[in-house]
Amino acid sequence: MDEISFDDFLKVDVRVGTVVRAEPYPEARKPAIKVWVDFGGDLGEKKTSAQITKHYTPAALIGRQVMAVVNFPPRQIGKFMSEVLLLGLPDVDGEIKLAVPDGDVPNGGRMH
Repeated sequence: MDEISFDDFLKVDVRVGTVVRAEPYPEARKPAIKVWVDFGGDLGEKKTSAQITKHYTPAALIGRQVMAVVNFPPRQIGKFMSEVLLLGLPDVDGEIKLAVPDGDVPNGGRMH
């Protein structure tokens, strides 16, 4: 793995937000969920598509805090424009579980 400088790390803007809306994304090539996250402040609400259907349903995501990279350029995922990248980790079967804060924190908080 290539080493990066601390300045490189600072370029990645990881923020916390609360899921305000989620719905199935049956048109996706792999099972996915469309997710809208409120990051508060200047960032406001952003949307994304996430392949997290093994551990989450759309209804179970509402109100959950999640962490996401918010400064990638938007990316077209099928017919849906993804604006952020939710962060997660693979379980023993390689299925993604979301990386989340240990407790409630204000929306928009930046990871340090």
